[in-house]
Amino acid sequence: MARRRDPHRTPGSATAHPPSLYSYKDVAEEAEAGTWHPARRVRNNRPVSRTVAPEVLARLSRDPAGLVAAVVQQYDTGEVLMLAWMDEEALRRTLATGRATYWSRSRRTYWIKGETSGHVQHVRSVALDCDGDALLVKVDQVGVACHTGTRTCFTDVIYEGADQ
Repeated sequence: MARRRDPHRTPGSATAHPPSLYSYKDVAEEAEAGTWHPARRVRNNRPVSRTVAPEVLARLSRDPAGLVAAVVQQYDTGEVLMLAWMDEEALRRTLATGRATYWSRSRRTYWIKGETSGHVQHVRSVALDCDGDALLVKVDQVGVACHTGTRTCFTDVIYEGADQ
């Protein structure tokens, strides 16, 4: 099978942007073969789209690697659980499946939170901040959020004011 050129990599670039999972051709071929099955999620009586609205993508302010910070928060308590990174494809996968999907900068691959540990994040909402350079992902966290085994990644307090 011929290797596809990564459209996000510029010639001579040492850093590639995360690749897209599907091209339109891939989806068409899989649909014709009967092997492609879109997510069957419904919100407000409307199916969740496999794409992210163009006006949202236009507002995203990405870093040089094409990533945007995703602050992850427990939806009902407001507890900040972790910080992760998303690109357009990770955001699309998250919205399509309702499961938090991120880009791992160290492993250079996508990961679905809880896929191996069972500590899944069921996404309740995603909001874009005023500058477009961060996402707030509100989730229902099952189990711990941090890879160290703690509920939140923010356990090392480095400052508490006198009135605390």
